[in-house]
Amino acid sequence: MSYVLDSSVLLSGKDLLLDDMYCTPEVLREVRSKGPTVQLMSMIETKVEVRSPSEEAMAKVSELAGKTGDVKRLSPTDIGVLALAVDLQATILTDDYSIQNVADEMGLAYRGLSFPNIQKKIEWGYRCKGCGRHFDEWKKECPVCGSEIRTTPKTISRISSASSDKNE
Repeated sequence: MSYVLDSSVLLSGKDLLLDDMYCTPEVLREVRSKGPTVQLMSMIETKVEVRSPSEEAMAKVSELAGKTGDVKRLSPTDIGVLALAVDLQATILTDDYSIQNVADEMGLAYRGLSFPNIQKKIEWGYRCKGCGRHFDEWKKECPVCGSEIRTTPKTISRISSASSDKNE
């Protein structure tokens, strides 16, 4: 089985005894910026293949993340992790719940390392911090009162048992 690893998994310090591990160049850059141990860098250099996702997969993930409202909660690195998993049809190893939320929506397998998998799928909406108005699309500031816009759960649904099975 193939796995795409996010930064937090590599930085966790846990031994990863898995076959076919991948990460993106952005994940590697994030790991290097945190001052990794010699052992971690040695493990990455010998056991993890670094690959860039396709532009098509990046666009697909960005589009779906826009529909779920996760696009503002995901970093470009997170979108790359999801896109590489699309390209490789691999399981994503991550404790990031926004990555798991989008992965579940896309039908991608995922697994947490230090924390349990998500139990609920959230579709995010946007709400003005000042006047409380709701918006379907993200805006930098409220067009009515000028206050900050924040993400807020719009709909919450339980992960089906069929969805949970693919993640074990």
